[in-house]
Amino acid sequence: MKTTIELPDDLFLKAKILAAERRVTLKDIMVQALNLFTQSAPEAEEKKRKVALKRLLKGMKASNTEPMTPLKREEIYDR
Repeated sequence: MKTTIELPDDLFLKAKILAAERRVTLKDIMVQALNLFTQSAPEAEEKKRKVALKRLLKGMKASNTEPMTPLKREEIYDR
């Protein structure tokens, strides 16, 4: 797909120089950069989600973690 974007002059020059040093096109540099950017974003979100989930589970943990013992019939009807 073709598109037009505006880049700061210094960033454009850095990308153009990098492309020349690597002997690839500016398009290749842009595609590689966007691939890296889009791949690391989900990983960061996944890490944030895991941290939030751990915090939530820790907050939900009861202070008394001993297993419950089943009540006997007499104990149930005494109440």
